[in-house]
Amino acid sequence: MTPSPLLAHQAALQIDSAATGWILTSTALVLLMTLPGLALFYGGMVRRKNLLATVAQSTAALMIVTVLWFVAGYSLSFGQGPGAINGVVGGLEAAFLNGVGIGTAHSLSPGLPEFLWIAYQLTFAIITPALIAGAFAERMKFSASLLFFGLWHLIVYAPICHQVWGGGYLGSMGVLDFAGGAVVHVNAGVAGLVCALVLGPRHGFGRDNMAPHNLSLTAIGTGLLFVGWLGFNAGSAWAADGIAAVAALNTLVAAAAAALGWMVVEWIDHSKPTLLGLFSGIVGGLVGVTPAAGLVDPKGAFLIGAISGPACYFGAVWLKRALKYDDSLDAFGVHGMGGIVGALLTGVFATAAINPVAEGASILNQALGLIAVIAWSGVGTFAVLMICRFTTGLRVTREQEIEGLDVTQHGEGLH
Repeated sequence: MTPSPLLAHQAALQIDSAATGWILTSTALVLLMTLPGLALFYGGMVRRKNLLATVAQSTAALMIVTVLWFVAGYSLSFGQGPGAINGVVGGLEAAFLNGVGIGTAHSLSPGLPEFLWIAYQLTFAIITPALIAGAFAERMKFSASLLFFGLWHLIVYAPICHQVWGGGYLGSMGVLDFAGGAVVHVNAGVAGLVCALVLGPRHGFGRDNMAPHNLSLTAIGTGLLFVGWLGFNAGSAWAADGIAAVAALNTLVAAAAAALGWMVVEWIDHSKPTLLGLFSGIVGGLVGVTPAAGLVDPKGAFLIGAISGPACYFGAVWLKRALKYDDSLDAFGVHGMGGIVGALLTGVFATAAINPVAEGASILNQALGLIAVIAWSGVGTFAVLMICRFTTGLRVTREQEIEGLDVTQHGEGLH
């Protein structure tokens, strides 16, 4: 039987068994980051009456994005668009995974079966909108979150993913993003900030006690995120090789350095180091090193972590306090700030001695890439929110918010 012609983005599979085994493992690790990792991380940070609703939002992101990735998201992200459009977004040749077969690979990684490449990249697409939910926690209608996740995936995530990773103009101009500093974290952080500003603060914000109800859940979530992040960063080498190895070590070093940095600043600012601060510092370091993980040596990773921790503290505590916006679980403060700092420092510390791709890295290119991602994410997110506002509506009522989203949105509660 004559094989079907390859699509523009494809190559014939030349399977690398070691790489395939590692990326199968990494796919499971990154999926773990959303469920149960992020769900528990966020779930422990909200008030008790909103725990189940917060977990439901992570679950909703998984189910909505997975279906849309199969329908069109993969093709828009990693397919090839017509002519100049390809600089911005891919085409629809591979919609519903048409043309994908057991013997095809994506041209970016011909040693991996394309079905595995699709699954691995899907896990990144899943966690990105789930991160945004931390900014609007405890006040968005569940129906609005469903519509938001779906539209945001197609309008914001898929084009940015293509522009940076899928053959678009940002990748072509030399913007470096090893594992998702811009595509995932800056993108989600900026979207979260827009959501927080458009929805407005929670009822009683600045007056009522809104402290986390169960930091034990957040501790479990942090551990799962940390472990899963090894698949996130080291898996982005797309091979079981030296770059994957240095990315794994860099992930550990940066997270620890950032946690120490956050702790020192918080100790000075508040006289006591908090457990939540330690968790937030770890995540801030993981975010900061993500764009650089396979491009810098461990000394660079240490410095990125040491800078990211205090930077995320600034975003989550001082900036939010000064501007008085309610980013409920610090989606922008940690993911936005950490992603911006990490992306810029990638231009400083990336070295061709670790990865030849780093040749010619510059902070100017990184800054231009960030401006483009921030602009697309900000405008696109605002447009999606306006669609939601005039269809499903955005916020629960004041009475529903006071009672809690577990009961009012899902008819469930903890007893």
